[in-house]
Amino acid sequence: MKAAAWLLPALALAGCGSGPDAGATDHIARGKSVFRRCTACHTIGRNAGDTDGPNLYGVMGGPIGERRPRFSYTAGLKALGGKWDAERMDRWLANPRRMVPGTTMAFAGVPDPKDRADVIAYLSTQGP
Repeated sequence: MKAAAWLLPALALAGCGSGPDAGATDHIARGKSVFRRCTACHTIGRNAGDTDGPNLYGVMGGPIGERRPRFSYTAGLKALGGKWDAERMDRWLANPRRMVPGTTMAFAGVPDPKDRADVIAYLSTQGP
């Protein structure tokens, strides 16, 4: 099952933990932990700047390849267009170079679909 398809049922079942939001909280906490791999190149604070990669605050639902005006996105990423949703982010996190040949993102990807879903859940909490 795709991580994007897995994410919604997992969040829907979040209430099965010790409190009404325990499962969702755990899911997001695991995503924050997995996201630490990304902090070598990305920031995520509301007003944090770009580093080797763009700041990812508000990335979910934001436009692909143009969200951070001062960041130099590759032509391939700009050409992809659209917005970052769970399905696109899952494909990107699985293997950025497969999704966008020519991207300068050197990260090999997150192989585990559950880890990707957790990161997407975390990213979804980081923004407006």
